[in-house]
Amino acid sequence: MEPIWDELYRAAKAVQKERKISDYVEAGGVAAAIESSSGNIYTGVCIDTCSTLGICAERNAIFSMITNGEQEIKRVLAVMSDGRPGAPCGACRELMVQLMPDRYRDIEILLDREAEKIVTLGELTPEWWI
Repeated sequence: MEPIWDELYRAAKAVQKERKISDYVEAGGVAAAIESSSGNIYTGVCIDTCSTLGICAERNAIFSMITNGEQEIKRVLAVMSDGRPGAPCGACRELMVQLMPDRYRDIEILLDREAEKIVTLGELTPEWWI
């Protein structure tokens, strides 16, 4: 497995810091790190609310990338609360597809560190509506 995956994992774990912010908001149950096509790493955590105002870690990291002037994703790693990688949810997949409609299939996603299982978004999302 390429060393970048360890770097992405460490970056996500560094921001995870699972915590209760208020009676209505929790953060950090999931953390994500993405590598942009230029090689920069962006991170984000999930923010869960008692209503629909929350945001997934992957989308949070993507929004950070966009805020910093980039829009192309190369790799995605989400770290669940148990420390294991997990697959992006449908909303996160949808954003990546819409962000890169002609190239989303090539985005790499780490699903299992021990087994070194890496898939592409195209494998997870073979027939999207776009």
